[in-house]
Amino acid sequence: MTLTAQARRLLALARQDRGSETIAAAIVTPLLIMLLCLAIAGGRIVTSGAKIDAAAEDAARAASISRTYGAAQSEASAAAARSLDDQGLHCASSSTSVDVSGLAVPIGQVGTVTVTITCTVAMADLLLPGVPGSKTLTSTFTSIVDAYRSREG
Repeated sequence: MTLTAQARRLLALARQDRGSETIAAAIVTPLLIMLLCLAIAGGRIVTSGAKIDAAAEDAARAASISRTYGAAQSEASAAAARSLDDQGLHCASSSTSVDVSGLAVPIGQVGTVTVTITCTVAMADLLLPGVPGSKTLTSTFTSIVDAYRSREG
C-alpha cells in the first residue's frame, strides 16, 4: 500500500458516524419524556379547572332556583360539594362564595345569582404521588333567576 492509499483509508474510517444515532437518542429521549410529562401535567390541571367550572355552574343553578337567601347559600354550597365529589376532585381547602342579591329584585324583573368557588388541590393528586406543592383553582358562574318565580327575599 502506498502512503496515499493508507491516508485515504484512515480518512474514510474517520468519516464514519457509527454510534452517533445512539448518542443522539440518549440526549433527546429524556428531553422528549420530560416534554410529554409536562404536557400531561398541563392537561390534568386544565381538566381540574373544567371540573371547578362545572361545580360553579351547578352551584349557581341550585342557588338561582331557591326562594330564600339562606336556602340559596346552603343549596349552592351543597351542590358545589356534591359536584366536586362526583367528579373525583378532592380539595385540600375550598370555599364557596354566593352573591344572592338577585333574589331581592321584584317579581317581573330579572336578577342573577353569582357563585365563586375556590379549591386548593395538592399537586400530588393532580400529577404523581409525592409531587410537592398545591394549585389554587377558582371559578365564577352567574345564573339568571326566573323573573316570575315567587321568592322570599
